[in-house]
Amino acid sequence: MERRPNIVFIISDDQGYWSLGCSGNREILTPNIDRLAACGMRFENFFCASPVCSPARASLLTGTIPSRHGVHDWLKDDDERQASLEYLAGQYSYTRALVENGYCCALSGKWHMGASGKVQQGFTHWFSHKSGGGPYYGAPMYRDGKLYREERYVTDAITDDAVSFLESRTEDRQPFYLHVAYTAPHAPWLNNHPKEYTELYKDCPFESVPHLPRHPDSIYLTDEVAKDERGNLIGYYAAITAMDAGIGRILGKLDEMGLTENTLVVFTSDNGFSCGHHGFWGKGNATFPLNMYEESIKVPFIACHPGHIPEGSVCDALVSAYDFMPTLLEYLDIKPSDTLTRPGVSFAAALRGEAFAQHEEVVVLDEYGPNRMIRGRRFKYVVRYPYGPNELYDLQMDSQETKNLLNAGGFESLETKMRQRLEEWFAKYVNPEIDGAREAVYGSGQTGLAGMWGKGVPAYSCDDYIKENHNFAPYRIR
Repeated sequence: MERRPNIVFIISDDQGYWSLGCSGNREILTPNIDRLAACGMRFENFFCASPVCSPARASLLTGTIPSRHGVHDWLKDDDERQASLEYLAGQYSYTRALVENGYCCALSGKWHMGASGKVQQGFTHWFSHKSGGGPYYGAPMYRDGKLYREERYVTDAITDDAVSFLESRTEDRQPFYLHVAYTAPHAPWLNNHPKEYTELYKDCPFESVPHLPRHPDSIYLTDEVAKDERGNLIGYYAAITAMDAGIGRILGKLDEMGLTENTLVVFTSDNGFSCGHHGFWGKGNATFPLNMYEESIKVPFIACHPGHIPEGSVCDALVSAYDFMPTLLEYLDIKPSDTLTRPGVSFAAALRGEAFAQHEEVVVLDEYGPNRMIRGRRFKYVVRYPYGPNELYDLQMDSQETKNLLNAGGFESLETKMRQRLEEWFAKYVNPEIDGAREAVYGSGQTGLAGMWGKGVPAYSCDDYIKENHNFAPYRIR
């Protein structure tokens, strides 16, 4: 049997699909990611499963939606109890499937799916960030199970560990999976990035982002950034370029070791991000009510495997993070050993350069707590349980999502059709014990197990800012 390829999976943190040179941004400097796209396939319509980090990452790993894996918001680790919760315990992931089929799995960087100090899900090499974000100098990291402060620029520390792992594979014929999870370009942006990168943008006009009036539902991050928006833009762009340099080092090491031809490299992000788009800074929890704007849910996705994936190709199919697990396993000719029915559809055919013409009726669905979305090629419908407001956008006529068609009336039939399809899909794939439509998620963090798994203990926090500034009414779902 022919040896299966190695896999290097690179994931950024809070990166909008618009923030790459290969995606049309003429101001940002991402030469190594652009080279990856030139050597492989870039997807124009790849969507996260939830527009915030922890549930989005859990969906990528398990191929299930938040209402099945139970991670509904970003995970807080403010005390020992929170930090020790292993949210994915007992669940099956593609890394488990890889290990069952002879792979060695390594993590370098951010985990943020619970119990970050504990080796889990089939990994053996484990260099992990304690939390979901934080300072780029003095970052809390776990190595060999011990927590310490990493004084180096954390992007470099993650890259160094990934390169070191690659170097350790010199004589080993066992295929490997390397999960490189950067914290870039997550906040903070001011005074956190090397001058060699911030200097690149000192004269940048930042015409690649909009400069709009403040969104009425935006929360504190937007207010904080407004104190020095230009400085924050410099930091955001610099964080991406610094990460790109690290990716260049990893790609260079693959070349140096003669591994490039037999390695599938994937680059993506956990969720999208707005830097002034729609008048706010942030992702799905950058507003209250939580939002499902394109900038929050659409992420970059690039795959490169020389000689196997057509170079310089672009795919416009609508695909989602919950499609990644079945795609990867089919691409590797691996069958999962569990029997769970997952929502994803493999797009491995597209990666192989085979016909992958999707029907116009294909849709992607997202959720963020009691907020759900169904998006086709033209229309997007957002439902917010239990209060609303709901939204309907014609993306063909209104790509910036400025006109909620439900405010004008006359779209009742379309809304009914999309609502029915959304309800049927989620009813098929949720676990009713942890159904997100019944979870009081505010976007301020998850502190415990969801729903019935939490045995009655409240699982979500709500910032005072939301209570005081956004006509707060507690969710009364149960």
